Amino acid sequence: MKIFKIYIPVLIVILAAGCRKDPKLVAPTDVYPTNGYPKTISDLQSVLVPAYSNFRSVGLWGFELMPKVLANSTHTANAVYGGDQAWNEMTNNNLSISNNYVSRVWASLYTGVKNCNVVLNAADFFEQNYATDNDKAMIDRIRGQAYFLRAFYYFQLECFYGEAYIKAGGANGDKKGVPLYGKFPADLESTQIGRSTTRETWDLIEGDLQKAAELLDGVNWTGNDQGRVTEWAAKALLGKAYVFTEDWANAKTVLLDVIQNSGKTLMSYEKYKDSFIGNKASEFNEESLFELNIDGDSKGNYGPWGNTPNATNLPGVVWAPWSLGGNGTEADGFPLGYDNESIHDQNVKRFGYPLGYYNIVDNPDFDASKPASYRNPEKVMDPAYKAAALAVRANKTADPRLFVSTLQPWLDSVRFDGANWAPVSKPRYLIGQQQYGFSFRKGANILWNLNAHPEQPNNIYFLRLADVYLLYAEAAKGSGDNTTAVEYLNKVKRRAYGYPVDAPSPVDYTSLTDNTVAIDDPVLGNNPLYYERWAELFNEGHWWFDVCRWRIGPSEAAYYGTALNVGGAPFTFNESKSYSWPIPLGEFNSNAAIAGQQNPNY
Repeated sequence: MKIFKIYIPVLIVILAAGCRKDPKLVAPTDVYPTNGYPKTISDLQSVLVPAYSNFRSVGLWGFELMPKVLANSTHTANAVYGGDQAWNEMTNNNLSISNNYVSRVWASLYTGVKNCNVVLNAADFFEQNYATDNDKAMIDRIRGQAYFLRAFYYFQLECFYGEAYIKAGGANGDKKGVPLYGKFPADLESTQIGRSTTRETWDLIEGDLQKAAELLDGVNWTGNDQGRVTEWAAKALLGKAYVFTEDWANAKTVLLDVIQNSGKTLMSYEKYKDSFIGNKASEFNEESLFELNIDGDSKGNYGPWGNTPNATNLPGVVWAPWSLGGNGTEADGFPLGYDNESIHDQNVKRFGYPLGYYNIVDNPDFDASKPASYRNPEKVMDPAYKAAALAVRANKTADPRLFVSTLQPWLDSVRFDGANWAPVSKPRYLIGQQQYGFSFRKGANILWNLNAHPEQPNNIYFLRLADVYLLYAEAAKGSGDNTTAVEYLNKVKRRAYGYPVDAPSPVDYTSLTDNTVAIDDPVLGNNPLYYERWAELFNEGHWWFDVCRWRIGPSEAAYYGTALNVGGAPFTFNESKSYSWPIPLGEFNSNAAIAGQQNPNY
């Protein structure tokens, strides 16, 4: 938003250079002139590209937001690395106004807003000066995408930084939202604006999504364009916005339209299980409404964490699963990336895993005539325990989504060198401790070692039909239709257990207060709506918003207890501040109009 602060000095340098022909002094090479560009649809498409590519900014989904921010804030991860104070603040849900992750998310999301406003400005310019009648339809498609993406960025900004969620009947609508830039700032003065109300913020989000749905009506992207925004993505996010503001009537109408008319269906469990590990065959599937399309590259050096800013996404570097060592021991095990995080034990129990911790014993099948190796280990998981663990899977005693989302030591495998499969190991830093030691699977890389080949082509889902079903269930509950709410929760659960989605099954809930499989969980243990959103969307970047809008922070802190990176100290949760992130200090230093508008208790 402070683009003019950057380019005014650049323009001074250019003018001072006169007619010298050194290319470095002629003009900025990363901006386009606004007096004659865009002149073609192709030009206008090029202006749209940064609105999409911004998703992979270092502060957002391709890098920091998922593994360092959200996985720790929600305690999906048990992080071993305690040397990053900002990271530790995320784990404790006790943020400072100078937290660098908070600042980068803010800056990256507003860069996305800026990019979208540039597109809308460029579309108007092109239509007024160069477009032909044949260009009108494509101009509107480009506008539709820009409106959706701007709404998406503002949706995230409001959920992270807004003071409070709007409640049924409009309560909290006068609380502080975020600064709204409805158009590209014409000068430095117009960048100086204060925070709008939460109602004004959600009105802009909903209005943009309504425009996007109208402009993209009937558009069907194919081939290389299939990752673009559609009418149904816009309606799905609009329905989500209505749920998040407890506008139950509008939510039900819009979400049911998506369910009945988008042509989307829940994929089979078999396909679902392999849709989060970089399987190209599962991309843009029958359930996907909007996903971040990522092609792997091999630029190396850990992307922006290693001074290679244009590398592909790398959450899997932080979420790296562990492989048994070459000599067949856990002590010699190694991660397929960094060794920063494993799955927090309480998540294993929340998925209903009923067994205690395993022991390592002598391998009854060890062949002493051959060297010890991961194929011929001297020690193994207790065979009796392994048999019981396999029975848990076969009998679906635990939620099968546990094994979609995580990797279990000794029972699951990773292709540690890109060719050979070895059993998953408990992380070395957990050996000797009473810990399950599960690794990440959903969103991670299990097909090669990212240390040797830093390339992760996993697409990231932003919206899929299962989320829509769960939102529709919540809207039905909010409007008093509990029967419909239970049925849509059951549709999602049936898929997870391998039953037909639309027929009654043995695992169905009978009420909205029925028991779930969550073990020793006073909140999710008898709340199917909460549990299903947690289990189905585990580690997909949604749970933090649910925790905040339902205000269950203290119970989450009590359930998870502690983490390694905070030295085992008990989690706390400050309800007077922790549901909202602080407005970054840098914004107060550059935007005079926001003075005095910090979130409470920061």
